[in-house]
Amino acid sequence: MAWAVGGFVLGQAAATVLVGLAAGVAGYPGGLTAVAHAARNPWWASTASLGGLWCGFATAIVAARRAGGLQPWPHQWRPRVSDAWYLVLGVVAQFAVIVAYRPFHVRHLGRPATRLFGATSGASFVLLALLTTVGAPLIEEWFFRGVLLRGLRDLLGRLRGRVAASLAVVVSAVAFALAHGEPTQFAGLAALGVVLAVLALRTRRLVPSALTHLSFNAVAVGALVAQRIH
Repeated sequence: MAWAVGGFVLGQAAATVLVGLAAGVAGYPGGLTAVAHAARNPWWASTASLGGLWCGFATAIVAARRAGGLQPWPHQWRPRVSDAWYLVLGVVAQFAVIVAYRPFHVRHLGRPATRLFGATSGASFVLLALLTTVGAPLIEEWFFRGVLLRGLRDLLGRLRGRVAASLAVVVSAVAFALAHGEPTQFAGLAALGVVLAVLALRTRRLVPSALTHLSFNAVAVGALVAQRIH
């Protein structure tokens, strides 16, 4: 748990530093402060932010294993043919979130994706799309489900098995939603976090949750592409 918290804090700090450096190199007017308040991020700011955050996550993953003694699940990254259905689950989850939000008439639900991709096009858009649909599911599942979730369950181990697992699922899901820093999408991301955590605990693998996460994000990117076409 200590490594997970430390890795998250380190990631936030690294993201801030890298975005600031990138703004200086790019000669962006207003620097880091202007980027933070921009309606649409420059592609380099989004890339630097993700890179810094993931460096912190990667540090926590490595440290939890080497210094914390957290051993990986057997075959946690070994794919199976039957895993393909988790791609379908991610698509269903994305549309379920959209439908759940509809009665509340939430405006600008897709604003985070629009801000992340900014006015990017061509190669920079493809790069961000790959980072969002492939990079994010891999590193975030390894951190939130492979380290944080398991650390929480072990920390709560004195409670009854199901109680400890349930609390670990809920707390890790809330942390996952908060980490995205999007108040409007908090409920949907927390619900997704619960689904991903349950998948990880039941299968004792990270491939199912990563594939579900991948297709969930892919739908959002696809919606943004469709919006730009029209």
